[in-house]
Amino acid sequence: MLAGMPAGGLGLVAIVDDEPPIRETVGFALQRAGYRVEAYADGADAWAAFERRLPDLVVLDILMPRIDGLTLCRRLRARSDTLPIIFLTSRDEELDRVLGLELGADDYLCKPFSMRELVARVRVLFRRAALSREPQPPAATNALTLGPLTLDFDRHVARWNHAVVALTVTEFLILAALARRPGHVKSRKQLLEEGYPHDAYVSERTIDSHVKRMRAKFAELDPAFSAIDTVHGLGYRYREDAP
Repeated sequence: MLAGMPAGGLGLVAIVDDEPPIRETVGFALQRAGYRVEAYADGADAWAAFERRLPDLVVLDILMPRIDGLTLCRRLRARSDTLPIIFLTSRDEELDRVLGLELGADDYLCKPFSMRELVARVRVLFRRAALSREPQPPAATNALTLGPLTLDFDRHVARWNHAVVALTVTEFLILAALARRPGHVKSRKQLLEEGYPHDAYVSERTIDSHVKRMRAKFAELDPAFSAIDTVHGLGYRYREDAP
């Protein structure tokens, strides 16, 4: 396990990956950004530590010995619905990535990935977790409002009837792409380019999983939510007449 930073860091990030170079490189990048870091070489060691204390965010590989990342994600979600989880996957693990999103991962990055991109997504997830606890929405200087939907582009935060919707970074980007042009159909390829601007190895099937999860999150706040339409054979659109 890597040594963490002093207790004054921005938050505790657990890195679970069986590749030492990944653990060391990601740990160094996150420590430089001000986060405390713990690193584990397999899912079993990580789970033993998480049973004692959950970290603030988990960066999780999928293919690992003893306990794989999908199983660990399932166990973590049973402990906490809100713990941010980012998967690290190879470009050939499309099915596992989709399963990971279905199990409740917040986002994923394909190896090889940019450390700057990873740190940026970690920051956004921490910022969103903090904002979700605010009783009143702060003033947004760069925002889009469509009926009950508000997208705060400065903070990457979505609200429905003023309540924060806990979207991942990618989900926010996909929703923003749809909401900027209500009534217009966006293909899955277009939405991939919006949601994963730095990742050339993502399958179009992933968009369906993101949209499914977005709908479920909005439906938790409003069971009548129906603003995102599926246009069969083409893609998705944000309804012009959405309430």
